[in-house]
Amino acid sequence: QGPTEDIFSSPPKFLPGHPTLHNYARVSDTIPVWDYALNSLKVAAANVVTNCVGSALAGYALARLRYRGRGAATLVFVLAMLVPAEGIIIAQFTTMRELGLNNTLVGVVLPGSVAALNVLLMRNAFRNLPYEVEEAAYVDGADVWQRFCRIALPSVKGTLAVVAIFAFMGAWDDFLWPLIVLSDPSKFTLTIGLNYLHGTFAGDERLVAAGTVIAVAPLIALFACLQRFFFRGVGEGAVKG
Repeated sequence: QGPTEDIFSSPPKFLPGHPTLHNYARVSDTIPVWDYALNSLKVAAANVVTNCVGSALAGYALARLRYRGRGAATLVFVLAMLVPAEGIIIAQFTTMRELGLNNTLVGVVLPGSVAALNVLLMRNAFRNLPYEVEEAAYVDGADVWQRFCRIALPSVKGTLAVVAIFAFMGAWDDFLWPLIVLSDPSKFTLTIGLNYLHGTFAGDERLVAAGTVIAVAPLIALFACLQRFFFRGVGEGAVKG
């Protein structure tokens, strides 16, 4: 909205009378918002890759492979979901410090590289696949990697899209862990940078709102691109003829 418009009018207006992009330029002039957005994009992209790959591999192992201790391994992932992140954040910080990863983007990515929830989502998706298809591939001489890459993984694209969305949103919106592990302003993620904006210019609602739109826009774009696969996850496990 323009500087002369009342943003607290009642009833509120859905569309501004005098739209302007000036507030976005002000955000860029106030803080290096695009550098922060790039850092967040790096962290979120790495989190998506590690979660998709790690969760698919772990979920397939828990659902389709037969080995001793499979039930106990599944129980470990279930119990991991019951532990609040705040309860282990000191241990995570100590581990990152011992590894020399404090104040690095790798240190931001590593604790959430494979989430227990995503592993269980992939496990349930793989369990819904008919065993007969893999048994036929096994008879034809396909090994485990071939069955995983050519049969199982293409059949769970919907759940994989769900994992990608959850991983991206979790990394993009995360505030507490990057705030603890990062101290160099040049490596701040967008959530931390916008917090400084809100603290410095709390009385300028237009500036804060413009920064919020910058933070939310990538999430909307990601869901718009993956929504077709996202809703396919409801009927996951169907066999294509």
